[in-house]
Amino acid sequence: MPEQLTFDLPAKPALGRDAFFVGPSNSLAVARLEAWRDWPGRRLMLCGPQGSGKTHLAHVWAGETGAEIVSIDVVIEDNVAQLAAQDFLVVENADQMAGDAAREAAMFHLYNLVAAEGGCLLLTAISPPTRWGIGLPDLLSRLSTIDIVGLEPPDDALLAALLVKLFRDRQIEIRPDLIGYLVARMDRSAVAAQAVVEALDRMALEQKRPVTRRLAATLF
Repeated sequence: MPEQLTFDLPAKPALGRDAFFVGPSNSLAVARLEAWRDWPGRRLMLCGPQGSGKTHLAHVWAGETGAEIVSIDVVIEDNVAQLAAQDFLVVENADQMAGDAAREAAMFHLYNLVAAEGGCLLLTAISPPTRWGIGLPDLLSRLSTIDIVGLEPPDDALLAALLVKLFRDRQIEIRPDLIGYLVARMDRSAVAAQAVVEALDRMALEQKRPVTRRLAATLF
């Protein structure tokens, strides 16, 4: 029998506050975002590895403040004035501008203009600015003064909750024993959780089987 054809359709993530789980690895970041009125200079940088929850937290904060969320790719000189006019702004993947002279200059202009307008700015990145390799000294000086809060890899409870959320995002029904089985065997990261859920979803479709411990055993 030929294998069932599958299509790589993206799952729609649940990004609301109710879908975000708080644990020791992210509780400090959650608290800092909730206390945005107390940010020094009305600025904060959220740092953490890929898949650690930066985007989810940024969307939660945007839902509470009405912030506009943009990627660093949108930060170009022609857009600076429009972006700076926002009362609340999130720039994601800010570290990816490093080495791009035009984008660094646009970010420097945006940073200064947001300050002049009294706006509130949240940046997300994998690591602190001193590790990015920024070529514009004035921009590095500005970013080096921003408060930074980090996200750590999830503990068992948070990883379990994340797995449940990822399965729900894909509308996959699972048994509780599957979660404990996966947590005990998978790598300790949100990225690994995403990869495991994606793999099980694909395997279940290809083999026309439910997502169970028996299916998961083929991954480990």
